[in-house]
Amino acid sequence: MPTDELEAALDGVISRFNLGEYEITAYLAVLQHGELTASEIAERTDIPQPRVYDTVRSLGDVGLVELKESRPMKVLAIDPRESFGDIQNSLDDLVEDLSARYTAPAREPEAVSLVKSRPTILRYLEDIIDAAEYELMLSLTPSLLSRFESTLRSRREAGIATEILLSPAADAPDPADFDYDAVATRVKGRRGITTPVAAVADGDYSMYATRESVRGAAERYGVIFNRSELGFLVSAFLNTVLWTTADEIASDDSELPFPRRYGTIRRCISDLADLDGEFYATIEGREVESGESWVVEGRVEEVSFGPNREVATLVVMTEDGPVDIGGQVAAYEDIEAYEIRVGRDAPPTV
Repeated sequence: MPTDELEAALDGVISRFNLGEYEITAYLAVLQHGELTASEIAERTDIPQPRVYDTVRSLGDVGLVELKESRPMKVLAIDPRESFGDIQNSLDDLVEDLSARYTAPAREPEAVSLVKSRPTILRYLEDIIDAAEYELMLSLTPSLLSRFESTLRSRREAGIATEILLSPAADAPDPADFDYDAVATRVKGRRGITTPVAAVADGDYSMYATRESVRGAAERYGVIFNRSELGFLVSAFLNTVLWTTADEIASDDSELPFPRRYGTIRRCISDLADLDGEFYATIEGREVESGESWVVEGRVEEVSFGPNREVATLVVMTEDGPVDIGGQVAAYEDIEAYEIRVGRDAPPTV
């Protein structure tokens, strides 16, 4: 469609829906009752009596109601499927033409991005799921699990280790009816309906959104973190507050292949604590006291959690002796880990 025709079509659609507060109020009242007089509209709404006639004539001019010129004048409802039928077709054509001109903007967020639009929050959630290279942790509603099921299946097939927390647990699909192993390595259910929606890819790219914002509440929000220094906040919240207060729904018993990569030390320790045999690790991180970058290689000597998983420690035996490895913002350990690689026979190469 040429530009001038597209502008005219867009203006026509906008003009058709350019209803004021009184028009909207009167229209809904007539729809509800089927037929009203001007006086009855004034009685049932906050529209001043002198404004009722102008209001309903505006509705009649755009074909949303029918005016019966009697004494008193009656305002008749029109089936919305009839009154909006032409505009729906015009809108479909308009959206198609506008989409043909659409160029997707780059959506690379800053270190922290605040978003309030439900569609934007859901786009970021899908983007985080797609961005994961080896590790994905999610807090979802059962309806969001259904929405992203096919995407999660494809990520699982790509070998992404995925942990999903569902809430409210009472609404989660029954394991007998839903193939959880196809979408996640482990699934838990949490009772509370206030549990936020959250996602972390590789311990780095992450988001946190209130349940209300995902439902479209205007005053609620979602926060996007695009740097590991900040993303660890969501990861730590998921691991210590949410995951520890949830009950297991399903777990994949098949062992993931080695070597494995971890963005969060707690998932690494959880895996190794459940497996037998000897393991070797390569850790990229920094020395807690000096801040200098370190690469630690050696045999895994010990894995442990403190109370409520608040402290997670991995001890690696290197050529120079044991080194305590902690997660991001570690304080008690020697090294703060950014990324952990674990192998069976030797420390994996970076």
